Amino acid sequence: QVQLVESGGGLVQAGGSLRLSCAASGRTFSFSGMGWFRQPPGKEREFVAAIGRTGSRPIYVDFVKGRFTISRDGTKNTVYLQMNSLKPEDTAVYYCAASNAGYSDPTKYNYWGQGTQVTVSS
Repeated sequence: QVQLVESGGGLVQAGGSLRLSCAASGRTFSFSGMGWFRQPPGKEREFVAAIGRTGSRPIYVDFVKGRFTISRDGTKNTVYLQMNSLKPEDTAVYYCAASNAGYSDPTKYNYWGQGTQVTVSS
Protein backbone atom coordinates (compact mmCIF):
# COMPACT_ATOMS: atom_id res chain seq x y z
CA GLN A 1 0.00 0.00 0.00
CA VAL A 2 1.22 3.46 -0.90
CA GLN A 3 0.85 6.44 1.37
CA LEU A 4 1.78 10.05 0.64
CA VAL A 5 1.67 12.54 3.49
CA GLU A 6 2.12 16.25 2.86
CA SER A 7 3.17 18.84 5.42
CA GLY A 8 4.41 22.40 5.54
CA GLY A 9 1.38 24.35 4.40
CA GLY A 10 0.12 27.43 6.19
CA LEU A 11 -0.57 31.13 6.00
CA VAL A 12 2.08 33.46 4.63
CA GLN A 13 2.18 37.03 3.40
CA ALA A 14 2.73 37.83 -0.24
CA GLY A 15 6.43 37.72 -1.05
CA GLY A 16 7.08 35.11 1.60
CA SER A 17 8.22 31.52 1.35
CA LEU A 18 7.02 28.07 2.34
CA ARG A 19 8.50 24.63 1.98
CA LEU A 20 6.17 21.71 1.44
CA SER A 21 7.25 18.16 2.17
CA CYS A 22 5.76 14.87 1.03
CA ALA A 23 6.78 11.68 2.75
CA ALA A 24 6.12 8.51 0.80
CA SER A 25 5.79 5.02 2.21
CA GLY A 26 4.90 1.64 0.83
CA ARG A 27 5.88 0.55 -2.67
CA THR A 28 7.98 3.63 -3.32
CA PHE A 29 10.48 1.67 -5.41
CA SER A 30 7.87 1.62 -8.19
CA PHE A 31 7.68 5.41 -8.40
CA SER A 32 9.26 6.78 -11.54
CA GLY A 33 8.00 10.27 -10.86
CA MET A 34 6.71 12.46 -8.09
CA GLY A 35 4.92 15.71 -8.47
CA TRP A 36 2.99 18.54 -6.93
CA PHE A 37 -0.43 19.69 -8.01
CA ARG A 38 -2.70 22.35 -6.57
CA GLN A 39 -6.37 23.22 -6.50
CA PRO A 40 -7.20 26.90 -6.05
CA PRO A 41 -10.57 27.79 -4.50
CA GLY A 42 -13.38 27.15 -6.96
CA LYS A 43 -11.04 25.86 -9.66
CA GLU A 44 -9.87 22.57 -11.08
CA ARG A 45 -6.74 20.84 -9.85
CA GLU A 46 -3.67 21.85 -11.86
CA PHE A 47 -0.16 20.58 -12.33
CA VAL A 48 2.64 22.54 -10.64
CA ALA A 49 5.93 20.61 -10.83
CA ALA A 50 7.36 17.11 -11.17
CA ILE A 51 10.64 15.31 -10.79
CA GLY A 52 11.94 11.96 -11.96
CA ARG A 53 13.55 9.13 -10.05
CA THR A 54 17.07 10.51 -10.40
CA GLY A 55 16.07 14.05 -9.52
CA SER A 56 17.45 15.48 -12.73
CA ARG A 57 15.55 17.70 -15.16
CA PRO A 58 12.53 18.67 -13.07
CA ILE A 59 9.65 20.29 -14.91
CA TYR A 60 7.45 23.22 -13.90
CA VAL A 61 4.32 24.92 -15.07
CA ASP A 62 5.10 28.38 -16.45
CA PHE A 63 3.49 30.39 -13.68
CA VAL A 64 5.84 29.00 -11.00
CA LYS A 65 9.09 28.91 -12.95
CA GLY A 66 11.79 30.85 -11.17
CA ARG A 67 9.81 30.89 -7.91
CA PHE A 68 9.24 27.22 -7.01
CA THR A 69 11.80 24.43 -6.79
CA ILE A 70 11.00 20.74 -6.57
CA SER A 71 13.54 18.31 -5.16
CA ARG A 72 13.62 14.83 -3.73
CA ASP A 73 15.62 12.94 -1.16
CA GLY A 74 15.69 9.30 -2.18
CA THR A 75 17.13 8.18 1.13
CA LYS A 76 14.08 9.57 2.92
CA ASN A 77 11.50 8.86 0.20
CA THR A 78 10.56 12.51 0.46
CA VAL A 79 9.86 15.15 -2.16
CA TYR A 80 9.91 18.86 -1.43
CA LEU A 81 8.46 21.99 -2.97
CA GLN A 82 10.27 25.18 -2.04
CA MET A 83 7.98 28.09 -2.81
CA ASN A 84 9.45 31.60 -2.87
CA SER A 85 7.99 34.98 -3.82
CA LEU A 86 4.53 33.70 -3.09
CA LYS A 87 1.54 35.53 -4.53
CA PRO A 88 -2.10 35.58 -3.42
CA GLU A 89 -2.96 33.61 -6.57
CA ASP A 90 -0.80 30.75 -5.26
CA THR A 91 -3.45 30.15 -2.60
CA ALA A 92 -4.63 26.57 -3.02
CA VAL A 93 -4.67 23.10 -1.58
CA TYR A 94 -1.40 21.53 -2.64
CA TYR A 95 -1.28 17.81 -3.35
CA CYS A 96 1.65 15.46 -3.62
CA ALA A 97 1.33 12.71 -6.20
CA ALA A 98 3.34 9.78 -7.48
CA SER A 99 3.51 7.99 -10.79
CA ASN A 100 4.95 4.66 -11.85
CA ALA A 101 4.75 5.66 -15.52
CA GLY A 102 7.27 8.44 -15.90
CA TYR A 103 6.94 11.95 -14.53
CA SER A 104 6.27 14.32 -17.40
CA ASP A 105 2.65 13.36 -18.09
CA PRO A 106 0.32 14.84 -15.42
CA THR A 107 -2.39 12.32 -16.32
CA LYS A 108 -0.21 9.39 -15.23
CA TYR A 109 -0.19 10.22 -11.52
CA ASN A 110 -2.18 7.59 -9.72
CA TYR A 111 -1.19 7.97 -6.06
CA TRP A 112 -2.25 11.04 -4.12
CA GLY A 113 -1.78 12.61 -0.74
CA GLN A 114 -4.54 14.25 1.26
CA GLY A 115 -3.40 17.79 0.49
CA THR A 116 -2.11 20.71 2.50
CA GLN A 117 -3.56 24.22 2.49
CA VAL A 118 -1.41 27.15 1.43
CA THR A 119 -2.88 30.61 1.91
CA VAL A 120 -1.07 33.71 0.72
CA SER A 121 -2.39 37.01 2.05
CA SER A 122 -1.98 40.29 0.18
